[in-house]
Amino acid sequence: MPHNPSLFPNDQLWPPIADRDFTLTVRRYVEEHVVPEADRIDAEDIYPAALARQMARAGYSSITLPAEYGGGDRPFAFALALFEEVAVGSAALAVSLLTTFQAQAIIRLFGSDTLKRRYLPQFANGLLASYALTEASHGSDIRTLDTKAIRCGERWILTGEKHFITSASGVDFFVILAETDVGVSAFAVPRDTPRLNVYEGRNSATFGLRNGPHMNLALDEVELPADHLIGTEGKGVRQAVTTLDYSRTLAAAISVGIARAAFDTAYEYTRNRRAFGQSVFEFQGIQWYFAEALADIDASRLQVFHAGKMLDTGEDIDRYGSEAKLRAAQVATRTASMAVQVCGAHGTMVNAPYSRFFRDAKTYEIAGGSTEILKNTIGKYLARGGGTLHK
Repeated sequence: MPHNPSLFPNDQLWPPIADRDFTLTVRRYVEEHVVPEADRIDAEDIYPAALARQMARAGYSSITLPAEYGGGDRPFAFALALFEEVAVGSAALAVSLLTTFQAQAIIRLFGSDTLKRRYLPQFANGLLASYALTEASHGSDIRTLDTKAIRCGERWILTGEKHFITSASGVDFFVILAETDVGVSAFAVPRDTPRLNVYEGRNSATFGLRNGPHMNLALDEVELPADHLIGTEGKGVRQAVTTLDYSRTLAAAISVGIARAAFDTAYEYTRNRRAFGQSVFEFQGIQWYFAEALADIDASRLQVFHAGKMLDTGEDIDRYGSEAKLRAAQVATRTASMAVQVCGAHGTMVNAPYSRFFRDAKTYEIAGGSTEILKNTIGKYLARGGGTLHK
């Protein structure tokens, strides 16, 4: 029989943890505008600029920014609810919003007042951004970089190349890390800056989280005003890592959204698919799969929103953000695998969404902080005697 699942079979199955009205408004928006585009975004590997800009102009991407910069001035739980709900519809769109949040966050946390006033209000008007850290010879290790920045009077001159930059195919603005004489530093770089070339490299496509090809950025003596240095010269690694502590919690929410999408779609299918005189879901063995997955997702949701509370208070954010992403990514992969299994041959079909769920889930065990990096971060937290609870 034809199968036309809803990703939202029952709002009671996933009750809002953040503000109820806000969460359900986003949920309805995603169902109407995002879900119909999700398969196309994935299949064509395109940056969903129209949807991302539409959501930015609706105030979603600046939900936690202070009101003085045009933001919603909301607690972090609102951002987590947003990213979870968007990821239920399309993890690729959620990642597109995440890179914008990363660029926004590092400016908000560390930028000068001049830089904040210049760029932060633009996010509420639809500015889309990317976070350009990675180089061909430097993946997760950004302590030293081949991209260099030299101070020349009232200008900075950047030379080098960034590789495999998420969202770079469609954004307006980059945060770029480069090494000065003092150390690694962060810079604000509009896309239309002269001598900045964005191009597609040989290894640009991934099998999951497909929001357009990962692009390379070639900087050929790119000149920037002196005030486009973000924060303190030589403190770029610390600033980038702090920003990643924030964005990893949002990435965890995205993984929860992927898990929910896989769960909901498989749940709907097995309730309607009949075999041996009953629905597939009525078999006890199938119910056990869903019982374990539901317990996993519920626990991960609570962990993610607890990490969000810690971001609001500033307590041990490296610990809680890393824990949340570590667990949520694993839960998403397990749930997506379960969804394929219980749906049988239907779960393996190219025109069914389960492949997308699994590919997105697995990719997020690597992207945005791999499982191993997250374990290292948690281990370092323990090695130093813990955080505020241990002082």
